[in-house]
Amino acid sequence: MNRGDGTTEPVTVRTCAGPVVVHRTGAGPAVVLLHANPGDSRDFAAVLPALSAQFTVYGVDWPGYGASPPPQPPSSATAMGYAGLVPQLLDALGIEHAAFIGNSVGGYCAVRFALDSPGRVRALVLVNSGGFTRPTPPSRAFVRLKGTETVTRLLAGRLSRLYLRRRNRTVAEMLARDAARRDDPAAIAVEAAVWRSFNDPAHDLRVEAGALTAATLIAWGTGDPLLGKDGRRAHRLLPRATWHPLRTGHAPYAEAPEEFLRVTMPFLRRHA
Repeated sequence: MNRGDGTTEPVTVRTCAGPVVVHRTGAGPAVVLLHANPGDSRDFAAVLPALSAQFTVYGVDWPGYGASPPPQPPSSATAMGYAGLVPQLLDALGIEHAAFIGNSVGGYCAVRFALDSPGRVRALVLVNSGGFTRPTPPSRAFVRLKGTETVTRLLAGRLSRLYLRRRNRTVAEMLARDAARRDDPAAIAVEAAVWRSFNDPAHDLRVEAGALTAATLIAWGTGDPLLGKDGRRAHRLLPRATWHPLRTGHAPYAEAPEEFLRVTMPFLRRHA
């Protein structure tokens, strides 16, 4: 542990998908960070010092990202499979209750866990979360195309420049990590496989979302060309949630960390 300066202690957890590295820091109630596809726990670097000053923060690296090796085979990765790892991680780390900050596929996993284990979730912060998109023929076709390894390799380091709208040091590092994945066949296979899983009916949370009971903050980057419009739909499906739009792209905690913390910290202090 540390005193809240953002320095992390890696912990390796054995799961059904292989080893998963979780980066732990801070002290206090548990807050779990679940990143996007692509990405890793380092994407939260700009908000980690403030969070770890008041909470014990657990930054998960999904299999195939950050310090976690890919599942075998890498093409077996799915959003639903990642969601199934959440209870395994919490049990291994001795976490009975936690708050979650989930971005994109991480948001989907957080909601899935909150629906399956409502008594273990103190609060949810959903950041441009997956699972709320209304499937259309064009959107399904895009997911199929992006789910090919050829297109994923071609767009590595390029698509992220479109959906991360603001530029700063954290975003620059995210873009560099994304571009570096282009030369890693296993990383490309994992990313493409997770994208393919977005067309699976099990990834659609819209029918079940109304059963969510955890205190929820929807902190949504409305300038995101991929999921920006889904925030309003998520709010309609979660009428008890607090809605807070942010003028960013896909990752407001990285693009506008001070704005994100102004919204998120009071919510977490109240509920976590």
